[in-house]
Amino acid sequence: MNTVHRIALISDLHANAIALRRVLHTIREQGCDEIVCLGDLATLGPAPCEVVDMVRDLRCRCVMGNHDEYLFDPELARAHSSGMILDAIDWSREQLTTEQIDFARSFESGFVLPLGDHHQLQLFHGSPSSNMVDLLAETPEERFDAQLGPERATVMAGGHTHVQMMRQHRGTLVVNPGSVGAPFREFVNGCKPTILAHAEYATVEARGRDVSVTQHRVALDRDELRQAALASSNPMRDALASPYA
Repeated sequence: MNTVHRIALISDLHANAIALRRVLHTIREQGCDEIVCLGDLATLGPAPCEVVDMVRDLRCRCVMGNHDEYLFDPELARAHSSGMILDAIDWSREQLTTEQIDFARSFESGFVLPLGDHHQLQLFHGSPSSNMVDLLAETPEERFDAQLGPERATVMAGGHTHVQMMRQHRGTLVVNPGSVGAPFREFVNGCKPTILAHAEYATVEARGRDVSVTQHRVALDRDELRQAALASSNPMRDALASPYA
């Protein structure tokens, strides 16, 4: 009988406690051997403290996203963000305790996990070399190859773009689980996104020598999301509420 090893991937939570709570409930119902967080926990959304505490209680391994770095490196945030986004990052940092920010500081740049007895799963935020690289379904093959780097696992997974993806590239399955807290209808490249009213995650499973990847969407209560945004003092609260009107 083949041993089954199932890993749940969550990414880009962005301080959305409602979405994270629903996703974790669904993961527990389905069952998994471990959860990995691919970064961007606690900026932009209405509940940074609650989301950090929820992830810390999971005791799961976490990859450092660019927005996690922004929490303890304000200069980096200013170099890459401006306007209301920067104001929301600064607000998020102000809400968190020193201990909570130090938790984000402890995240790993990336790592490789065994996937069952025969495969490996490589994990990162943007790409293996940078948490700010966009790996997309439409990225040209040669650039995609360079962004992945020379070391390859059976499955390679990162977030950052807020767009779910699975792409087979030269024998490797490249996966983006999408965003728990703010899934985008399409890649925006710095433009204003259209936020979808669900939460996203993925599971990667090895059953003997077989490997499968499943993308998940979890329905959310639009009114609950809207009320949570409006109840916050986040400078982006109106923008956070508007997708759910």
